[in-house]
Amino acid sequence: MTAGNGATIEVNGVSKWFGSVVAINDVTLSVSPGVTGLLGPNGAGKTTLLHMIAGLSSPSKGEVRVLGEAVRGNHRIYARLGVMSEHEAVYGFLTGRQFVEFSARLQGVKNVRAHTDWAIGAVNLLPAQDRPLNTYSRGMRQRMRLAASLVHDPEVLILDEPLNGTDPRQRIEFQELMRKEGQEGRTILISSHILEEVETLADSILLIVSGKLAAAGDFRAIREKLEERPFQVRVLTGDTRAVAAALMALPAVDSVAVEPDGALIVLSRDIGALQRSIPRLAQQTGARLYSVEPLDESLDSVFSYVVRR
Repeated sequence: MTAGNGATIEVNGVSKWFGSVVAINDVTLSVSPGVTGLLGPNGAGKTTLLHMIAGLSSPSKGEVRVLGEAVRGNHRIYARLGVMSEHEAVYGFLTGRQFVEFSARLQGVKNVRAHTDWAIGAVNLLPAQDRPLNTYSRGMRQRMRLAASLVHDPEVLILDEPLNGTDPRQRIEFQELMRKEGQEGRTILISSHILEEVETLADSILLIVSGKLAAAGDFRAIREKLEERPFQVRVLTGDTRAVAAALMALPAVDSVAVEPDGALIVLSRDIGALQRSIPRLAQQTGARLYSVEPLDESLDSVFSYVVRR
């Protein structure tokens, strides 16, 4: 039974703490059929939240419901969930097929052979199914673990960092499979700390940082909000003071900070104009320009900006 509002996953006022450490802080969200991305930097609380949704742990406060029912200790719901954890846990001496068959039997699948054929075929590993798992690449093991999560045809699929270790071709195949499964009505919740991964996969996004829900909704709306934040560029030059003064006079520059090694950290909302201006300023000031480096747009910095808003 799906919840009356169309959501298959409902998290209401959920908090989770371990001693004095608050991992999840008063999170309320809902997930509907299709592909939803749970996006956040490492340590944001994604795995803790997924464990509660999967029934692997209880909230310290609040309620989690899946398919209209409380999930913790509910074996009827467990049979309708497919879960792939972040940490790789396989028996290397088993063949890929034996591993998926084992999962099918644990889930009480009646036609083990047919379900196993379908699940391994879905991840394009039929040619390798009789090889031991310890001979697989990490990406292949990830795909076979996905097959084991799919083998009982769950209504809800919870995947924690499933693309770790996969190569570009495998990522494309995975994305195609997830889109297909989502379009057929399965609810798929995928966690990742990589913005581009989620952008190509998900219909909607849940942004989580420091255990709190920072934003939720359509990716375009969230992307527009993220693009309001200033970009950081690191400039290394032979004349720090002269270049810093010239940069501060530019309309495209919000601020300039000097690092201990003399490098300049420039914040700008018009990165194109800034990049065009820096060589010209170096020439005008007679300063030697050693490097201009856009800093990594880590999700930590993105989320800190979103939360401040």
